Amino acid sequence: MAEYDRQTMGARAGSAAVIDQGLRSYMLRVYNYMTGGLVITGLVAFFTSQWALSSAENAQLIYGSPLSWVIMLSPLAFVLVLSFGINKLSASTAQMIFWAFAGVMGLSLSSIFLVYTGASIARVFFITAATFGAMSLYGYTTKRDLTGIGNFLIMGLIGLIIASIVNIFLASSALDFAISAIGVLIFVGLTAYDTQKIKESYSASHSGEVLAKGAIMGALSLYLDFINLFLMLLRLFGSRE
Repeated sequence: MAEYDRQTMGARAGSAAVIDQGLRSYMLRVYNYMTGGLVITGLVAFFTSQWALSSAENAQLIYGSPLSWVIMLSPLAFVLVLSFGINKLSASTAQMIFWAFAGVMGLSLSSIFLVYTGASIARVFFITAATFGAMSLYGYTTKRDLTGIGNFLIMGLIGLIIASIVNIFLASSALDFAISAIGVLIFVGLTAYDTQKIKESYSASHSGEVLAKGAIMGALSLYLDFINLFLMLLRLFGSRE
């Protein structure tokens, strides 16, 4: 009987070790996708801004023509395709759409290099990276269930979007500051919540295709958390040209 118990405990320990290793590999894939997306976005944003600065015609085409609306709204279309069509897409197709989304996002964010100084963009980026890393680590390691907090933050995000739309017409600097400050708190919390949700969604019984698509969607969630946190911090601490 004792020998049976030892064998059972050994089998459970071995299974836990396999799951833990699989989870680490899965999370590493998520972070690699997210990091790759951020690199693509940053490069596209920088080189697009330099191209726009090379002539008034280029700047007018990117920022002053109807094309600017297409560039601004295109990222949302990619997010919707991935969010609602992921079950019908292959993992390779979903990955290609994610890279394309990151590139289009770079086009839409290229104007920040015209509005803010390069030094302040770099400074805020590193602040964002440190904050994001700390909160994502917390979300991965904490034993506390963040579901209730996450639901509250999602409701807050909806309110933040509504307030941002209203402020387009009001153009209130005070409201803009409040939106940015509250936005930082919301996306800091969502980083921890989304990390925990991605971790809990992992299952060693899932097929490679399911895990591959799950990693892409997890990367998309964390990518959006990072980008929005960066933009909120930039609006608070960025130095304008």
